[in-house]
Amino acid sequence: MNYLKGIKIRYLVLIGLASIVTSIYISHDNNKFVKATEKSISSVVIVASYNNNLYSPAPISIGSGVIFSNDGYIVTNFHVVSKGRVIKVRLANGKENIAKIIGFDINSDIAVLKISSEDSLSPINIADSSHIKTGDKVLAIGNPYGIGISVSSGIISATGREYGNPYLELIQTDAAINPGNSGGALINEEGNLIGINTKIFSKTGAYQGLGFAIPSNNIAEITSEIIQYGKVRSAWIGNFRVGDVRINLNNQLLNGLRIIEIDKFGPLYESGVRATDIIIEINEASSSWKNLTESLKSLTFNEIIKLKILSSNGQVRLVSISSDEIEKFN
Repeated sequence: MNYLKGIKIRYLVLIGLASIVTSIYISHDNNKFVKATEKSISSVVIVASYNNNLYSPAPISIGSGVIFSNDGYIVTNFHVVSKGRVIKVRLANGKENIAKIIGFDINSDIAVLKISSEDSLSPINIADSSHIKTGDKVLAIGNPYGIGISVSSGIISATGREYGNPYLELIQTDAAINPGNSGGALINEEGNLIGINTKIFSKTGAYQGLGFAIPSNNIAEITSEIIQYGKVRSAWIGNFRVGDVRINLNNQLLNGLRIIEIDKFGPLYESGVRATDIIIEINEASSSWKNLTESLKSLTFNEIIKLKILSSNGQVRLVSISSDEIEKFN
């Protein structure tokens, strides 16, 4: 009886110790998130787009933005400001400023704004997004549904997602991202920017656990180009989506990339490539998502990318595509 009593006491002690350790861990984790939020929240702003009248009762679109530099450059999504003639930015201190659109890149859905403010601005610290890993804890900061700057937590669910854009390897996260969060910050546990929230996958239009962000390394490169040149000078062959497939061609198993969707403009479409076609080689190398993104990133103006295409009728053909500027088609 005393033996059983001793086991029970030791069991209860172990449970108590486990509860204390768990409590300490959660408290430490929460404390890191609090410090990360305090470090970066003043770098996130509210962005509102209006028609011609700044004093109209409601903006035509509302979203978020991130302060990129202390001289007033702000990064947001292009779709947040694309229809506006007057852009207004509200800082963390509540003060509002009229913003000028310096430039944008439709392909990456990035726009750069500029404000003149007498207040001291708080540029966000930018992390190296090449170091992020699936499972890393993250915070999303933005202006969901226009209710004001809010913070949600989650993890990185995946990296290297294309989701409609083979030019960007998007970050997937389950941190709550809703309409209005577009252009807001995705930060790590140190409070540094690892991405700009850009879109969600949802059948309802609201949060369903699938959010996507543009990696910070892409943001830094694109924003710097826009500030310097007013546009991104990267090469482009069209807007399209692909999916991995495994095919049997002449009794040989090959990896391929099936064209799921393709916009009806741009060099790729003009070369005759259509939805359901399968890319089986990229510049005489194997067809893979990694090879495609790396080939597109390294393209320069008028440079040729060679794709071997398997059509739905079984015909194999080599397509040489000359890269172009996206501005030509807008």
